[in-house]
Amino acid sequence: MSLAISTSLSIPFTEAVARTRAALAEQGFGVLTEIDVQATMKAKLGEEMEDYLILGACNPPLAHRALGVQRMIGLLLPCNVVVRTDPASPSRTLVEAMNPDLMVQVTGEPDLEPVAREAAAKLRAAIEKLSQS
Repeated sequence: MSLAISTSLSIPFTEAVARTRAALAEQGFGVLTEIDVQATMKAKLGEEMEDYLILGACNPPLAHRALGVQRMIGLLLPCNVVVRTDPASPSRTLVEAMNPDLMVQVTGEPDLEPVAREAAAKLRAAIEKLSQS
């Protein structure tokens, strides 16, 4: 099982972030948190790195269903989506979403399978939309 559902885009980082937010919204995900990893590493460690943003994406109906099965699943929510410049090819931007199937694997809770399947389908649709645009 893959850790991420991902794509590589030939667009600037800022445009990729905007398009990622829009694609997530079309699938019912809102962005609850945003972590600018590049700025944090610079401020806290004095380290330079490529553009790197973590978006905490949440689909409330899916989160509600998952929490109804296993309250501790909140430890794995929201679904992180990373938008980052590819260090091997700075003209490319990578978008990577956490694979929700990991929730089932990590917890061993089979009742999470339908929720994870639906979340994965929605995240795949968002990522595919980015690849097609």
